[in-house]
Amino acid sequence: MSQTSSTSDFSNPALLLIDLQVGFFDDPALARSRKQVAANCNRLAAAANAAGIPVISVRTVHKEDRSTWTLKMLEDGQGYLFEGTSSAAYLPELLLDGAIEVIKRRERAFWNTGLGDLLLVRRANSLVIAGVSSDTCISATAADAFAANLPVAVARDATASGDPDFESSTLEFMRKQHRQKLLETNHIISQWKSEKE
Repeated sequence: MSQTSSTSDFSNPALLLIDLQVGFFDDPALARSRKQVAANCNRLAAAANAAGIPVISVRTVHKEDRSTWTLKMLEDGQGYLFEGTSSAAYLPELLLDGAIEVIKRRERAFWNTGLGDLLLVRRANSLVIAGVSSDTCISATAADAFAANLPVAVARDATASGDPDFESSTLEFMRKQHRQKLLETNHIISQWKSEKE
């Protein structure tokens, strides 16, 4: 991955869209945010494409044979988001033409996925992250990005969580401890447009 020495260096970003899948939005709390999250993710993807910024869509998918299950799933004897099922599919309203897909098996998008190599090939030195859930997969992925010296900006109005209180404390931890940015979609798009001009 390209190296940077500042948590504010977003000179070569990639847009990372996480877990925008039907199954996650079955959660009533996430369902209430679905329209806004999907719309803002579509806006971010369109703006990224226009600015020549890589769009990477990360999806959680498991096998029914338990070979990909987490310890929690094994302990509970219950898997989810199985290959080929409607729950594992993208939200139908998403516009992801041209996006690069990464399949993950854990909360962390960097874990055994090749995401790091993909960012290296694309010469990305920072991430803009959107999707769900803020307090689990987004924060875990952002923590790995911090460990890899990749600045992160979270599109605050293009993310959601089933636990708003925990989401708030998690995002605040990311902001304070990892110096990761919490930005609105309009601000991010405006930055990309101004940098292209």
